[in-house]
Amino acid sequence: MLSEKPGKDICVSEVTSIGRDGFWLLSGDCEYFVPYQNYPAFKQATVEQIYSMQEISPGQLHWEALDEDIEIAALEYPERFPLKFAA
Repeated sequence: MLSEKPGKDICVSEVTSIGRDGFWLLSGDCEYFVPYQNYPAFKQATVEQIYSMQEISPGQLHWEALDEDIEIAALEYPERFPLKFAA
């Protein structure tokens, strides 16, 4: 009996490393650094919360446990997406 070929991998983004100042995320062929300074919701997050990212649409990343979203375009072109946080 032959097994069918596995389906296409639909998740093309993943967290690759977590450091003291932020974390690295791989999306397609590019790797991006997400600094806690610009994305403070991740600073107190657990490793499990940071790694449990979902790509909800191409270029749109979501962290359910943190209720946070990041667009890859914002990491590629931060000057186009000024960050404003309300306390």
